[in-house]
Amino acid sequence: MKNKKFNLSMILLIAVSMILAACGGDDSGSGDSEGGSGSDQPEFINIATGGTGGTYYPLGGTFAQLIEDETGITTTANTSNASAENMAMIDNEEAEIAFVQTDIASYAVEGSQMFDAPIETIQGLATLYPETIQIVTSAESGIESVEDLAGKTVSVGESGSGTRLNAEQILEVHGMSFDDMDVQNLSFDDSTTGIQDGSIDAAFITGGTPTGAVEGLAAQVDVVIVPIAADMAQALMDEYPFYSEDEVASGTYGLEEAVPTVAVQAMLAVSSELSEDVVYDITKAIFENTDSITHPKGEFITVDSALDGIGIDVHPGAQRYYDEQ
Repeated sequence: MKNKKFNLSMILLIAVSMILAACGGDDSGSGDSEGGSGSDQPEFINIATGGTGGTYYPLGGTFAQLIEDETGITTTANTSNASAENMAMIDNEEAEIAFVQTDIASYAVEGSQMFDAPIETIQGLATLYPETIQIVTSAESGIESVEDLAGKTVSVGESGSGTRLNAEQILEVHGMSFDDMDVQNLSFDDSTTGIQDGSIDAAFITGGTPTGAVEGLAAQVDVVIVPIAADMAQALMDEYPFYSEDEVASGTYGLEEAVPTVAVQAMLAVSSELSEDVVYDITKAIFENTDSITHPKGEFITVDSALDGIGIDVHPGAQRYYDEQ
């Protein structure tokens, strides 16, 4: 009887030891997860860009390759309707990283303009380069000023895009509105095709120069970029401080002289749901491989200017990388 009792006691003791060991193992694994490694790393990352004729899409493809090469996370760049839609994509967990204009990112966080409520899942990763507002037309149109757009058929960018809001604000300081023209909401590619075939007269295009769609147009027709006069640019900056003076350089699109205009900044926003370690690795992958960026706007993408005009809270992972520099 004694032996039976002894065996039973030993069985119970072993069972309790195994349970405690298992609990201890769980605690250890949980600690690793909280440290931001292992299970915190996503299997896929989606970068929301813009249309194929703009600057976001080719840059997004480059960034996707850098991130995948450096982190091992499968990363893709996908087309979208750009800034405003991209913010919704992050909020809806359809994208982890997104290109966006700095002004639109601020509106998203505030819940103003085209956003009905604040989007709380967006944080900044980096600003990239100036996004030049280009009012594009052909020499045959006879359009030489913003005021000449009155009565014309004009593409103001896709619905919900940053370009459309830029167009609205620029017209506003000129004492004009969309009611003064036949407004079309077209992508950059469709806008330049429309100018070429004569179905529209002009288009607002916000993007890094040279913009692919406008380069394609310049190969077919004599491109004109409508200037924004210095006093109007100043009025715009007084009303909307996120604008800055800019120009489309001579030689771009075959222009004989530089054309004065205004710009906002392009930036990368990131989901606040990504861990600090993952965003640190993403930021490092981009800024330690800028020599791999072949697009002309690559010269503007530097760690020294990555926080210039960012306008929203920076993700802790990105901030950690900048603090180490």
